[in-house]
Amino acid sequence: MIKRHGAGRALGFVASRTLEVSMIFVGVLSVLAVFTLRHDLAGAAGTDPTSLTTTASALVAVKDWSFLLGPGVMPAVNALCLATIMYRSRLVPRIIPTLGLIGAPLLVISSTASLFGAWEQVSSIALLMALPIAAWEFSLGVYMTVKGFKTPSSGSDPTVMPAAPAVFAQA
Repeated sequence: MIKRHGAGRALGFVASRTLEVSMIFVGVLSVLAVFTLRHDLAGAAGTDPTSLTTTASALVAVKDWSFLLGPGVMPAVNALCLATIMYRSRLVPRIIPTLGLIGAPLLVISSTASLFGAWEQVSSIALLMALPIAAWEFSLGVYMTVKGFKTPSSGSDPTVMPAAPAVFAQA
């Protein structure tokens, strides 16, 4: 259904969701690797504690970056891809994709500010700036679960081209 209204954006949404999950997975693996290194540091004789601490610090940095870019930036990309389709096609009430289209730039601004040290990624300001995206994702999910897509009228399908006037028809 969505592919009919914006194939490129639908594919972009799937790709950005996949990238978001991949980034989160990298962060989780980094945390698990730090746990393993802490276990090795505590119980293994003959290991160099300095190198293990350096490696653990590097893995924590990977986790920090992956969580800044994964859940920090990718939901904005997701919203821009899917919300534009939903807004133009009117398959859901317009207020729902509007939340996503408002929240996407706010989330990018918040993530950029966190990147440059204006505030922490987990702070009250970052929470306020992420609320529209959270509301967008939650409301879209609830609406789709409860009501599903609106049924477009037969004349409002943007992919259907009107027939040529009979004057131009070939005999």
